[in-house]
This record gives sequence, C-alpha cells and structure tokens, in this order.
Amino acid sequence: MSKEVEDCGHHDDEKKRRRRMFIGILALIITILAVIFLVWIILQPHKPRFILQDTTIYGLNLSDPNFLSSNMQVTISTKNPNDKIGIFYEKLDIYASYHNQQITLATELPTAYQGHSDISVWSPFLYGDAVPVSPYLAVSISQDVNAGAVLFNIKINGKLKWKVGSWLSGSYRIFANCPAYIALGSRSNGINVGTGIKYQIVQHCHVDV
Repeated sequence: MSKEVEDCGHHDDEKKRRRRMFIGILALIITILAVIFLVWIILQPHKPRFILQDTTIYGLNLSDPNFLSSNMQVTISTKNPNDKIGIFYEKLDIYASYHNQQITLATELPTAYQGHSDISVWSPFLYGDAVPVSPYLAVSISQDVNAGAVLFNIKINGKLKWKVGSWLSGSYRIFANCPAYIALGSRSNGINVGTGIKYQIVQHCHVDV
C-alpha cells in the first residue's frame, strides 16, 4: 500500500515538473513575440519608394489583326526610407501595361538587399512580340500614337521581407505602379540612344505593401 502511495506521489511530482516546464517555455515564447511586436511598433517600418527615372522606346508597332509589338528599357530606382530596418527583395517582376492590359512579358529583377536608407537602381528591358490586344485598345493606342503621346504604366509585382538586426520577417506582397507619359514622334523630347529614344520621366510610383 505504501509503495502504491509512493508511486502515485512520484507520478504527481513528474506531472507538476512537466507542467512547470511547459509554462516556462510558453512564457518564454510569449515574451519573445511580445518583444518583436514592440520593436516592430516602435520602429514603424515605411514602405519603399520607387521612382521611374526614364523610358527608352526602341520599337512600338501595331499590326493587323490587333497585335502590338513593343521593345523598351526602363530605369527604376528604389529607396529604403527606414533608418533602422533593412529590406530584402526576394522576388520582383516588372512589365508594361496599357489601359490595364499587360503588353510585355514580365522581366524578373535580381534579388537585392537594401540597408538603412540605401538606394537600388535597375534598368531592365521589356519585350512584347505580337501581343494580342482587344479591338478597342488597338484603336486607342493607334489614336495615341498618331497624336504623338501615349501613357504606359510600368508595374512591379513581387515579395519583400523586413530585416531588423538578425530577425527576418515573413514575406509581404509589394506592388508598384509607375505612370510613364511619353511624347512619341518627336526626338526633341528625348535623347537618341542607338535606334531608340530615351525619355526622361522622373515619376514617383504608387506603392502598396
């Protein structure tokens, strides 16, 4: 009988020890999460700033029945406005659109890490070979080209992570939309670059994170 009581007491002690260990680990996890949350709130990360610096048009042709071919190069700069938070761009795709229709293939930008207040610059080529467009878009872009001015939108879609010290956040979606108003047909508005014309734009982009 005494042995059964002794075994029962030992079993209770083991349960209490495991319970204390579980509570201790849980308290440690909660404390770490609370510290990360407080640091996050105090630092208040700001989304990166994107600027479309220029656009070089090498080709823009509309053919029947409603096919658009385009060849351009854009220069995009992005700045990390945070003083204490780094930004890691793990995947970014860039493409051109016209009236919300994608007109070039997506070009993948190289992954990059931006330290505090750092600036990164990319100059990707964007291509679209005989991209089918809707009839009304074909009419619209034909009218714009004949009028000598066209509005494209250079769009960037991807993922980033925030970095504070050695801590790296989970992935966040990022989307940037950069209007590119281009005065076509007049080389006086641009700079000759081989077979293309470079148009200085310096347009701030709308960014969602």
